[in-house]
Amino acid sequence: MRAVVLGGGGLTGRCSVRDLATSGIFDTVVAADLDANLANAAARAAGPRAVAETLDVRDTDSVVRLLKGADVCVNAVQYTFNLAVMEAALRARVPYLDFGGLFHMTRRQLEMDPAFRAAGKVAIPGLGQVPGISNVLAMHGSMDLDAVESLVIRDGWRDLTVGGPEISFTWSPSTFLDEMILPAMVFEDGAYKEYPPMSGAEEYDFAEPIGRTRVYRTLHSEPATLPESLKAKGLRHCEWKEGGPGIEVLRTMALLGLASDQPVDVHGQKVTPRAFTLALLKREKLLGAPEGITVNDWEVLDIEIRGTHRGKKVVRHALGRFPPRPDWSLTATEYAVGVAGAVGAELIVKGEIRATGVVPPEGCVPAVPFREALARRGIETAVTPPEKPLPSLRTR
Repeated sequence: MRAVVLGGGGLTGRCSVRDLATSGIFDTVVAADLDANLANAAARAAGPRAVAETLDVRDTDSVVRLLKGADVCVNAVQYTFNLAVMEAALRARVPYLDFGGLFHMTRRQLEMDPAFRAAGKVAIPGLGQVPGISNVLAMHGSMDLDAVESLVIRDGWRDLTVGGPEISFTWSPSTFLDEMILPAMVFEDGAYKEYPPMSGAEEYDFAEPIGRTRVYRTLHSEPATLPESLKAKGLRHCEWKEGGPGIEVLRTMALLGLASDQPVDVHGQKVTPRAFTLALLKREKLLGAPEGITVNDWEVLDIEIRGTHRGKKVVRHALGRFPPRPDWSLTATEYAVGVAGAVGAELIVKGEIRATGVVPPEGCVPAVPFREALARRGIETAVTPPEKPLPSLRTR
């Protein structure tokens, strides 16, 4: 079996490559990336079953050629390329998944459902950590409810690393900047409503080791699909909030215009603020885990589910706790996103995901084997009640 990870040299893609190459299921795992050095590094770290390819996903014909004959495609490139990569996967007739489309792209991806259904293949938009694990847990926690009135998805992080930088990026900084400038989409009273980015601030008590953290509304993919998926249970409210160290800095960067794609004149040279910002972050080595530092950051997901069970109002919490992977030099986010995609790829090739068409994670990923696979990788999840809450913190 052969898996292809596009963006396989990136922050999250390299984790998918390594997990897939060490699982024993795939004979070959391709780490494909625009940066040959990153692709080669990811393949070397993953072991003998991984190979590197240099690839520009904007060259659709080349993507199709690489995907032909593969058993699954994991798309870990910037979300703005999702539609183009999906087109290539469709032409190559290969099952597909990605790590999220930041709401609006996800909605556009769903429009390709008839084409994938006709081809008899599945495409899963947003099967990473959040979205992805969040979607599956929200659905699993709602399954036995008579009605679901509200989902509030909160995500908090904390960095306990000793000697690390004051700020670093463990997820695409370009995507983060988009979250800081684009309106947050909230499903409210059965319809979508726009809110300013970083609005709705609240202090929230997360499970250890996060604790009390200020979270804010930002644009995210879960509200793009969960209202439709839970329509039959009467869902009327769905929103996403997040927070942790560095989020206010991101907002300040956005307010200063550093997320802009409009060029400015600097001593006669046209410079795009966003391109400059991304290049600067790369130069300052603020992407991913710092070299020579043992990373110890954590992330906790807490989904508040309100509904009725056997005629009585109930409040449940679907929880996920995400550790770092220091022996792989991966932060909590990098590890959780990459692992979730790898587990999804395995479930596809093993036939445990049987859907065809473009289907969000909550509509096709079997919760029990998915959660069991996460647990084997050190990622704890719970739905409480009726399950037990997350156990006391365990380190790897």
